[in-house]
Amino acid sequence: MSESLGILRLEGLVYFVHDASRSHQFYVERLDFAHVGNSSLDYEQSTGMTSKVYRAGNCQVTIALTTTKGNKSLADRFLTRHPDGVGELVFQVADIETTLRILEARGATPVENITTIEEEGGTYRTFAIATPFGSSLFRFVQRDNYTRPFPGCDIIDNTENSNKYGFTHFDHITSNFETMATALLWMEHVMGLERYWGIEFHTSDIDPTRTSGSGLKSTVMWDPESKVKFANNEPWRPFFTSSQISIFVDDNRGDGIQHAAIAVGDIIPAVVGMREAGVEFLPTPGAYYDFLPQRLQESGIQEIEESHDVLRSLEILIDGSDYKQYLLQIFMKDSAGLYNEMEAGPFFYEIIQRKGDKGFGGGNFRALFESIERQQQMDGRI
Repeated sequence: MSESLGILRLEGLVYFVHDASRSHQFYVERLDFAHVGNSSLDYEQSTGMTSKVYRAGNCQVTIALTTTKGNKSLADRFLTRHPDGVGELVFQVADIETTLRILEARGATPVENITTIEEEGGTYRTFAIATPFGSSLFRFVQRDNYTRPFPGCDIIDNTENSNKYGFTHFDHITSNFETMATALLWMEHVMGLERYWGIEFHTSDIDPTRTSGSGLKSTVMWDPESKVKFANNEPWRPFFTSSQISIFVDDNRGDGIQHAAIAVGDIIPAVVGMREAGVEFLPTPGAYYDFLPQRLQESGIQEIEESHDVLRSLEILIDGSDYKQYLLQIFMKDSAGLYNEMEAGPFFYEIIQRKGDKGFGGGNFRALFESIERQQQMDGRI
């Protein structure tokens, strides 16, 4: 086993956007996130960026919406290459010096030196590295009694947020690559991650007369200590260019982060509430639920607590591989489809509840991919 980077958790995403106002409405009014902070004038002048920070209650789900205010900022660099998307993943680590030492020894490419900020009785230390995830960076942060999201973030007092949907943490991050072999090698040999799970299939398997479809190979990598997981996909022949993975790469203008999965304690009331608030999810075909009892039996799941009719009405997916061990998940529309604007980007969120199963919904991949295909057809992207 390779030396650990000392990752404690995935603490947040930095989401680079052209229009922060509509995103503000999405997080606050639809997802019940609290708007907890804004970038200070000094921060904006020094970085060329402006940021708004959102958090779901006191849980470990933080999003920074960042726009560019000047040329050559990190946000400008990302947005000149890609539509809106996740430009940074932020990892809290135990010892920043150790993390940098190990990464450099393994051939990582830091894009900045360690920065140390001491204020209000706490210390914040950080640096970032380049990655194979398109133009996205990995940022590492050591916090010693430091509670602000980042230096230069002015906290908004008396923010109200109930986290009424019960978000708890980021379950995993999923990325799409035109070819993922080099990314997997980087994750293994530079990040020190281990292989955790994998699957490959083609949607045309269910109808051999089809002349197009989504094929993929997917490999999940993880950090065993922090349990941080990365699902990684690439297209698979014969319909390589019509695969929704390939479509994502085209829409994103390169490889990148496709979605972030947020865990909840109870998915049914969460989805009910989000639908009532106007959150749009990818549709699931009725046939999926027609064959659900048979598929559950074949996978070894003999009993579930949820009503099949309720799952059908809410279009929640279910999968697993053992007796009473399963997961429930649902996928939101991507931003491009939500705002009917390609520059809003193909990124989206997944909501997931794990009930003993540690997999990734292999049985649901086909349903997800077919739903994405249908949405792309409706949007005229394929």
